Formats: sequence, structure tokens, C-alpha cells
Amino acid sequence: MRWGEKPYHSLDYMLRERFHEKIYKVTLNGGMTCPNRDSTLGNRGCIFCSSGGSGDFAASSELSITDQIEQQKTMLTGKRPIQKYIAYFQAYTNTYGAPAYLRSIFTEAIRHPDIVALSIGTRPDCLGEEVLELLDELNRQKPVWIELGLQTIHERTARYIRRGYPLACFEEAVRNLRSRQIEVIVHTILGLPQETPEQILQTMDYLNHMDIQGIKLQLLHVLRGTDLAEDYEKGLFSVYTQEEYLNLLISCLEHLSPEIVIHRLTGDGPKELLIAPLWASRKREVLNHLHHQMKVRNTWQGRLWNHRTV
Repeated sequence: MRWGEKPYHSLDYMLRERFHEKIYKVTLNGGMTCPNRDSTLGNRGCIFCSSGGSGDFAASSELSITDQIEQQKTMLTGKRPIQKYIAYFQAYTNTYGAPAYLRSIFTEAIRHPDIVALSIGTRPDCLGEEVLELLDELNRQKPVWIELGLQTIHERTARYIRRGYPLACFEEAVRNLRSRQIEVIVHTILGLPQETPEQILQTMDYLNHMDIQGIKLQLLHVLRGTDLAEDYEKGLFSVYTQEEYLNLLISCLEHLSPEIVIHRLTGDGPKELLIAPLWASRKREVLNHLHHQMKVRNTWQGRLWNHRTV
């Protein structure tokens, strides 16, 4: 199997197959918070999370959802011809709110004529029955994707990063979403302190056996103002070199089922906040090196996975 020019099942390829044209995301801000920040579970957030709640590139929450969409459309269409978009609620926990409010902002986004799908970043422990019913209703209008922040399957690491929920909670959330035919995208972080490459690949193998449709492979970023930055500056852990990360990334792609769509391969933290690794700010260069190495090594996502599981 081949996926266009990229040696893995990319999001771009999937979107062209599904919508028959180039699709871009507009990152939206619903003015949310998080149980890790409002004292429900804690008030300092996950250890790696910036004050922007991982939504540092999202639009301003002071604007209406429609105005946020139009503002980002203007910026994007100034660079390239684009007709359709995915509405991505990115900052903080986007199902952590009153169902009536969630209905208002999600409905405003999904009814926009240029929006073809709704993608919502959230936590597995913030998907109550009313929220699930709302998502089910919206998913009957246009595709709804739920992005779950798992990061790791290892409980020791989960406690260190202050994730705040057990693995069983993630599994229940996936079952509840998939029973409603809602697509699930899982966020993982590669390079968390004290995790070995073998443990990271265990997370990949675990996800192969979950009913998920997409994954984000996020390089660990040390961002200014986070508790993770304090540990880094104390010398409690080190970050990957570019070569180490690319080798690990290729191993992850070889382990993952080719049915799982790759939504992200590195990430690009805000330059004014990024402490380490600084090479991560050159995202296009990193991806070019990755594609070159994979082609030189004749590594295509799923080739070794298929061989092992046949």
C-alpha cells in the first residue's frame, strides 16, 4: 500500500480521499478551562502544558466562533487557495463545560458552510452522557472527531505528568465514542522523562488493539513557565537529539497499524516559549529528514507490522 508521496498513512492523504480536495484546520478557542487547572483535580495543569492549554496557536476566545473561523480563513487563503476547513477546538479541555454552552459553540462551528468536520480536543474523563449525546447528534450532521490526550499507557509516567485519570477511563471513553460511530484520535508524547523507547513502543502496540482512527505523535517540548521546564533546568532529564527522535519515530510508524491515520509527527511549540529541543522549531526541516530517512531505509508504515502479524 502507498499513501501518495509520504511513506505513511498521512492526514493529508486521508482528507483528499474523503473530501476530494485540500482541507486545512482552523484552530478555535471556546474559552475553556481544565479539571487540572480549576482545582477539581489540580491547579497547575499537566506538567508539560503551557498557560495557553496547548492552544497557543488558537484564535482569541474574545471573538465569536464565526469570527474566529473567518479571521483564520483570511490568513490561510492569503497564502494558498482553500475552500473547506476542519473546525478544531484545541485549547484546554473542550468538553469541560455546560452542555448548553458546548451545544452553542459546536453548533455555530459545524453549521458554517465552509466547515466539513469538527475536531474536539479533550480528556477521557470529561465525556459525560449529556456530552456524548450532543456529540452523537452533531456527528449525524457532519463528521465529529474527538482527540483524546492519552500521552502514555504507563501509570508511573502518567502520575509524573499529572494526567489525572487511569488507563481504564481512556478505554471506557473510546468504547463510548465508537459505539456512537465517532472517530477517535489519540495524542501521545514521545520523550517523556523516564520512559524508554521500548515503553513508547508498548504504547504504540497497545493502541493497535484499540478502536481508534488516528494518532498524533508529539515530540516532548519543554516550554517556558511549565513545571517540566523546572525539572529540565535542574538536569533531571534530557531531550532527544534530532537523530534520536527520527529513529524512534520510524520505529513507531513501523509498529503502528497502517489503518491508523497519522495526524502529527512532531509538533512546533511557540518559539518564544520553547526551551528545548530547539531543533524542533524547524518543523519542515525535521519532516524532510524523516521522509528522506524512511525512503532510504525503505521503511513504509505497516510493512514490518504486516509482516509480524500475518
